[in-house]
Amino acid sequence: MRRETPLLPEAAGDRGGLESGLEGAAGGEAPLRLLVVGESSAAGVGVACQRDGLAGQLAAELARRGVRGVAWQVCARTGATASATARELVPAAGGRHDLVVVVLGVNDALRLRSRRHWRERITRVVDALQPLLTPQGRILLAGVPDLGAFPALPHPLRTVLGWHAHALDRELGRLAARRRGVLHTAAPPLTEALFADDGFHPNAAACTRWAQHIADLVA
Repeated sequence: MRRETPLLPEAAGDRGGLESGLEGAAGGEAPLRLLVVGESSAAGVGVACQRDGLAGQLAAELARRGVRGVAWQVCARTGATASATARELVPAAGGRHDLVVVVLGVNDALRLRSRRHWRERITRVVDALQPLLTPQGRILLAGVPDLGAFPALPHPLRTVLGWHAHALDRELGRLAARRRGVLHTAAPPLTEALFADDGFHPNAAACTRWAQHIADLVA
């Protein structure tokens, strides 16, 4: 990373909440339960508060599109890898969830983890999440973003990491194709205007686009 890259904190605020649906608690129906788990982008690095991050904005977007409310929770931390997520973050989440969004891959790509290593570890994450799902619950593997577009990464490292991120993302697609109830969606394209001040994490506008992209798939 470039020497002048600022180190941004995780977003402030509660790591969970409830968004009302279009008709409130229609007929007493329980809210959709959303869990977002993973690395720094899931933890809200790059935005001021959790409601501006992916989880908060996705919950609001899903609630706007349906009559059910959305109860959301974030279980993520800066620097998390697939291994650490399966070992530490998933057990800490608990509860039962209708939709789990997994945001991982950047840290594994930066460490140049092999495709085999990544495939094994991300499979462990999916396996660890299965007991936390409701009977119709789904897991969405959010695509690994194109590190080749990250302003904070210098050339030629940026290009190499971009190639590797694409390779890891393809493994997510293959995993989703062979597991029932597991989905994958490629990360939406990132322009420089969608990065936070560090040139590495998504800003609030990027999280808005990201949330809409995911909602289009799962709503």
